[in-house]
Amino acid sequence: MKVNRITLISFTLVFLLFFAGYDPNCPKVSAQETSLPAKTSEETASQDEYDEWIDVLEEEGPVPYVRDPLERFNRAIFTFNDFFYFKALKPVARGYGFITPEPVRVKVKNFFYNIGYPIRFVNDILQAKFKRAGQGTCRFVFNSTVGVLGFFDPAQKYSWLNPPPEDTGQTFGTWGIGNGFYIVLPFFGPSTLRNSIGLAGDCFLQPVSYINPFYIPLGVKSYERVNETSLSINKYEDLKESALDPYTAFKDAYIQNREEAIKE
Repeated sequence: MKVNRITLISFTLVFLLFFAGYDPNCPKVSAQETSLPAKTSEETASQDEYDEWIDVLEEEGPVPYVRDPLERFNRAIFTFNDFFYFKALKPVARGYGFITPEPVRVKVKNFFYNIGYPIRFVNDILQAKFKRAGQGTCRFVFNSTVGVLGFFDPAQKYSWLNPPPEDTGQTFGTWGIGNGFYIVLPFFGPSTLRNSIGLAGDCFLQPVSYINPFYIPLGVKSYERVNETSLSINKYEDLKESALDPYTAFKDAYIQNREEAIKE
């Protein structure tokens, strides 16, 4: 049963990738990586999503065009996600943050980032970024041992142990696979066809996904989301209130942010 399920999902991903199409304007893997500014901690290596989007909105420059044929549906899901954030996620995260000290929540975030190492390692290899793969491996080993299973982040003191994180959606982008069309996913938020398939690929590489029964990984990911949100309360509101049309603002900021991540 497990083999059949994995085979079926793999076939579906291949089909959807073909549907997404090849985009000749999408960034390719460069022959030689340029030097990047050092990132000194897990929180800077995987910068808070809302902070990045706010920075993107403040920058001038054209936003890459991505089709949005599902705009009416996407706006409905955007409204649902907005309602869910204010009525469920934010109150729970605020209550969790009230009873859980911030240093503990930061250590939990460090732990979840650490166990996501297979996602970063595999995608570094697939993008031929072998140096980054080695740096990420050293970081994982260091934080898993000296950092006590990743709850602490001693690697933050060494800039060379903090390469930018890679995911499957970014890998597809470096391969020249186009965005497809824009999608707003329930609970997950802005995405594209390519990055939605990338999320499924990341799920295959995430060790938590293989815990049985199925509701345990679901609970773990929900807890991770609550913990992340507790560390970034009001960031969503900041981005929403700074835009005349929040839907368009989130879409443009997301697309531009993802393109910049691929270029790294």
